[in-house]
Amino acid sequence: MHRVKAIAFASAVGAFCGVLGVILGLVAQRRAARSVRECNDLIQGAVGSRGTVDPRALRDVALVRYDALNEMSGHLSFSVALLNAAGDGIVLSSINGRAETRTYVKPVLAGEGAQELSPEEAHAVRSARLGEGMLADWPPSERDDHGPRHARATA
Repeated sequence: MHRVKAIAFASAVGAFCGVLGVILGLVAQRRAARSVRECNDLIQGAVGSRGTVDPRALRDVALVRYDALNEMSGHLSFSVALLNAAGDGIVLSSINGRAETRTYVKPVLAGEGAQELSPEEAHAVRSARLGEGMLADWPPSERDDHGPRHARATA
């Protein structure tokens, strides 16, 4: 008799543990699915630290180094584009020579310069918008035709 009761009790405990395991598995699966959705939303830019991504936040950056003047070598001049998701921002250029350095900042609206951009500045903006990485090549590859290799100082 004790043996039958022990087997019945063991069966009941086994069934309870099985049901409990299934319930815990379902809860874990739901949590995992929610975490995957949240990560996907973050990757897609749907949510941020406060529920939305600020479209004005700096997102696209590219740096182009080049020799702007014939008197200097070593790619000491540069143009850096700092843009938000809408393509608005600035392009900052520093033209370095032996005796002086000139720095220019030009506004960029929707990926286009509000003022005329040098070929290097335009390349920095284009590279930032395309997400080509922080350091863009200059002169550009043969697939791009951006004009002369030396920067024009434009105010």
